[in-house]
Amino acid sequence: MRALPALLTAALLAAVGSAAPAGAVTGDTWPVPTHATITIRGHGYGHGHGMSQYGAEGAAREGLGYRQIVQFYYPGTDWGVAKGRVSVLITADTSDDLVVAARPGLTVRDTAGGDRVELPRNGATRWMVAVGSDGVNRVSYRTQRWHRWKELRGQGEFYAAGDPVTLVTPTGERAYRGRLRVGVTSSGERVTVNDLALDNYLKGVVPLEIPASWHADAVRAQAVAARTYAAYERRHPRSSAYQICDTGSCQVYGGYDAEYPASNQAVDATAHQVLLSGGDPAFTQFGSSSGGWTAAGSVSYLPAQADPYDGWSGNPVHSWSTRVSDATLEQAWPAVGDLRRITVTGRDGHGDWGGRVGSVVLSGTGGRVTVSGDTFRSVLGLRSTWVTLRVR
Repeated sequence: MRALPALLTAALLAAVGSAAPAGAVTGDTWPVPTHATITIRGHGYGHGHGMSQYGAEGAAREGLGYRQIVQFYYPGTDWGVAKGRVSVLITADTSDDLVVAARPGLTVRDTAGGDRVELPRNGATRWMVAVGSDGVNRVSYRTQRWHRWKELRGQGEFYAAGDPVTLVTPTGERAYRGRLRVGVTSSGERVTVNDLALDNYLKGVVPLEIPASWHADAVRAQAVAARTYAAYERRHPRSSAYQICDTGSCQVYGGYDAEYPASNQAVDATAHQVLLSGGDPAFTQFGSSSGGWTAAGSVSYLPAQADPYDGWSGNPVHSWSTRVSDATLEQAWPAVGDLRRITVTGRDGHGDWGGRVGSVVLSGTGGRVTVSGDTFRSVLGLRSTWVTLRVR
């Protein structure tokens, strides 16, 4: 989930272009000659729902405070408070065991009950919780080799009294605040879960979603949007073992090692602040760039609206272009055969060219294939669905 100034009439017109009625069906058709080159021009980067991160920076450069920024992108929401903890799936740890680096103050807790037990300083470099062939979870430590230390009735959880704990994964090491534990999903999969305070979690999210060096109010707006999104996900957990993931499918989270002083300051400056809808955390989607017009989402506070802040001079994806060959489309959709025609049959009706593409028909010697705008974008690696074509 990722990441700018002017509420002037001229800038607004430049950003949105001409608009067709919402849901308009267009007749955009391009004949495709043999060995054609297709130039795809587009606006924005991402799905377009909610806050544009480049737009947030642009708005902050125009003098808007973070509260004004988020209220522009999520109109109709109310301010509220969210505290407590959040549990995060750590996708980098693909092994069944949980291994952490030894450190002073490291403790282990049996999740089936019991107090935390401080681990001895016995020369160990690693501590591990793993399940044996007999189905019993055990804590082991490594010196020159692995040694069994303690059996557990449940799963194991490592903690270091508030200090970061370094997780050892098949691809490297990364430190995390809070607790690291083994979680077991409803399907029986063993996963690694980071359980920590919501605002501490945000410190590992914000600098990966927006540059920490950007205007303080843009980074603070990102902190509010990301905190609200996490609070929403917490109420709609992804699994019985965790509430949210650490990738762009949720929002990117890198733990303690990803933190940056300026973004930590933004989290602290907005501590616990979230947006509410109907008393519950709002579904605050966000993306890199709206291209000058946001896209309607699944809820009323994610409307399609002109975004006059996205088109500032530092936004490289407000407008963009790329080229592909007709062969690229023929390889992606072989049922078309020799591609002869591309027709956009639906757009959302907002901005240049009639807005974001809803559907595309590819016609050729083999037949016709209809694909959604999202599929067209995904298969061709486009930045957004707000595109038009030139075929030569």
